[in-house]
Amino acid sequence: MNVLVLAPHADDEVLGCGGTIARHVAEGDSVTIVVATRGIPELFPDEEMEQIRGEARKAHAMLGVSESRFFDFPAPALDTVPRYKLAGAISEVIRDVLPRVLYIPHHGDIHSDHFHLHHAALVAARPLAGCPVRKILAYETVSETEWAPPHSGAPFYPTCFIDISEHLSKKLEAMSCFESQVKEPPDARSLRNLEALAHYRGATIARDAAEAFVVIREIV
Repeated sequence: MNVLVLAPHADDEVLGCGGTIARHVAEGDSVTIVVATRGIPELFPDEEMEQIRGEARKAHAMLGVSESRFFDFPAPALDTVPRYKLAGAISEVIRDVLPRVLYIPHHGDIHSDHFHLHHAALVAARPLAGCPVRKILAYETVSETEWAPPHSGAPFYPTCFIDISEHLSKKLEAMSCFESQVKEPPDARSLRNLEALAHYRGATIARDAAEAFVVIREIV
């Protein structure tokens, strides 16, 4: 089975579903990751961006990802990109990869790039004739999802839990590759917090560790 993971920024994919990616790979699935943005030069120097992308490639290799792709849409400025251009780029990947499962960021995250990628992905994966996507899941991203304001319709209410008990260590190893992004406790993006969240989500379903998702659509 082919799986596609869309990340607004490098490391969101590991934060949100690194354990699930590792599980897909262990079960023989082919996983492609697309990082949608590149930091704008006035905020992110080229050498910093190359470091982060290098860390991403290392993390993806740790997880066993089949392919990593990087778009150059501006971050943190996806709101300046016409929706059709972003959706069109995602559509091309979908036609090429033919994923049955699609993972996307949650629309309510505090970072607007997550919101715009979420909606562009839904446009690209519309259930039209010939679209290979059968399941769309939105993941949570620490320091983005839980910091969102409590507007109606925005909170993350998980409806799907994936057991990653056997893959949590791989997720933490992959996240460790992001030396420029991982912080020390009690920062939200510390390895300790990621592990705690995995155990909390796991306890919700009486498992040692899990990742939580919102089911956007499933066709069976």
